[in-house]
Amino acid sequence: MYPRPMGDYSLLSELVSSGKINRIIVALPDRRKRLPIGLLLQLKLSGVKIEEGEGFYERITGKVPLDHLKPSWLIFSDGFRIPKYTRVIKRIADVVFATTGLLFALPFFIIVPLLIRLDSQGKAIFRQTRVGQNDRHFVLYKFRSMVSNAESDGPVWAGEKDKRVTRVGAVLRKLRIDELPQLINVLKGDMSFVGPRPERPFFISRLEKKIPYYKLRHVVKPGITGWAQIKYPYGASVKDATEKLEYELYYLKNISLLFDITIVLSTIKIVLFGRGAR
Repeated sequence: MYPRPMGDYSLLSELVSSGKINRIIVALPDRRKRLPIGLLLQLKLSGVKIEEGEGFYERITGKVPLDHLKPSWLIFSDGFRIPKYTRVIKRIADVVFATTGLLFALPFFIIVPLLIRLDSQGKAIFRQTRVGQNDRHFVLYKFRSMVSNAESDGPVWAGEKDKRVTRVGAVLRKLRIDELPQLINVLKGDMSFVGPRPERPFFISRLEKKIPYYKLRHVVKPGITGWAQIKYPYGASVKDATEKLEYELYYLKNISLLFDITIVLSTIKIVLFGRGAR
């Protein structure tokens, strides 16, 4: 059932009293000369919680709404600040876990390339230029999961049921084994364990023109996994990229070591049950 209009601002005090309302969500696109500041302040002093629509949306959905986002909100809102100690500890954790991960993954680096070469022609390790922190380009490594000439007609977004994926590649993707070589990228400092998914320059140049604030995702290192990857499925359009950016902005706003741990644990759960996004 959709909410129905219950009256105008003049009835706000009466509605709060009669309906036992303890929270008011202010979700107006333009608040100039329309917002009853005095009345809202009076209600706040009486114990009613007053909350911005953006903050409410963020808390409920786990993403930042782009439709009504203003630069002033990005500047003055809580969050969007990464302390130096967080960056240092995050880097130390990346090096330790990437080194450990590579040691445990060593058998995969022997067996998987053999399976890939038996299944299809081409190199086992796939290399592709991606955009990283501060718009710096780097070479990303993956176990090849598609046919070797997958983009003979030009760059194409990868889909969840992509016909270019090989038989072995489908299994590697489902179990996320194709991502293991990115541990090398983490050790090199190109990537982190957790962060926005690195995209290709070809798509970045187009998405930055069509999606506001898209460039903000490059203020941190891209990640093997991330909030958008576990919350949203494969993206193959501007609409999907916009939706993912809302999750990425939420991550940037709330970035912390505890949040990173939560994302990693959620990723492990997704891998074990063979579902989720990338």
